Amino acid sequence: IGRDIVKRLVEYGAETIALSRTQTDLDSLKAEVPGIIPVQVDLGDWENTRVTLQKLGPVDLLVNNAVFNVSQVIAKGMVERGQGGAIVNISSLASSLALEDHAAYCSSKGALDMLTKVMALELGPHKIRVNSINPTVVWTKMAEYAWSDPVKAKPLLSRIPMGKFVEVEDVFELLEK
Repeated sequence: IGRDIVKRLVEYGAETIALSRTQTDLDSLKAEVPGIIPVQVDLGDWENTRVTLQKLGPVDLLVNNAVFNVSQVIAKGMVERGQGGAIVNISSLASSLALEDHAAYCSSKGALDMLTKVMALELGPHKIRVNSINPTVVWTKMAEYAWSDPVKAKPLLSRIPMGKFVEVEDVFELLEK
């Protein structure tokens, strides 16, 4: 999802910084989208991530898949500049829907939704808007691997009024709103 969001932001004319753990992923993205600013950083290394992000300069919009550490650094910069900004966390319907074999995923997305609410409360007075988007299963390669079995997918699909999983394009529509 993140890769496709980067592409769309560049199409809209946004100066776009893409973070990835691997240089290979960044190189292939840069080949597809020459306008990005690629930054290799292992988000598991919190201190190096902080140092790297602080060197990036001002960020007005964060579309966030990684969340806490990245949000802290970017939000701090937004507060210090005093010009506001926006943070959009990519969450999931799984934050409020129990899915079999998804204990870690569902609970982490539930935590992300609460983090989003607390961030909105704390950062709102600084004119920083914080929201999350919570699509159902987005049809990526990972989703295809996890949900291709019709027997497994049927109970979840039966709860979706449109009767289909979300396409990556649908996520962009949520971001645009």
